[in-house]
Amino acid sequence: MIVTATPDLVLDVLEAADPVTQRTATAKLDALKSSDVDFAATMATEASKAKAAADQSAATLAGTQSTAVNGPPVQVIKKPGQDEVYRKFEAFILQTFVETMLPKDSEQVFGKGTAGGVWKSMLAEQLGAQLAKGKGIGIAKQLAGAHPVGPDTTGKAG
Repeated sequence: MIVTATPDLVLDVLEAADPVTQRTATAKLDALKSSDVDFAATMATEASKAKAAADQSAATLAGTQSTAVNGPPVQVIKKPGQDEVYRKFEAFILQTFVETMLPKDSEQVFGKGTAGGVWKSMLAEQLGAQLAKGKGIGIAKQLAGAHPVGPDTTGKAG
């Protein structure tokens, strides 16, 4: 199968476009083709019109957001707790165990080649995470017991 990037990309974009917009763009291009107008100059003019419209809509959106009562939502990213880190470590160990236990000749289930390996790995990852989500097998509890949270030798909280 031969794939030509430019025509295939253009066709994909045309298929994804709104039919009315597609016909309008095609009509504009046909009109440009039949006239003796400089194509580069026309494209620069159209691009500046599109940029002006985008700037205007962005300004309108910014004005609308500034009048909102609560403003835009804020996403807070918290540092994971020590127990969460140990649980994720246990999930990784369990993933490795599960992956070695899955059957080697499972092309009918997972598929062939790299894709089959990826699907098998994803299954093992999810199974490991689910096993560790409950009580797990005790790795996280052992690590948490061996490394209690509290001040360390430098006086900083650990």
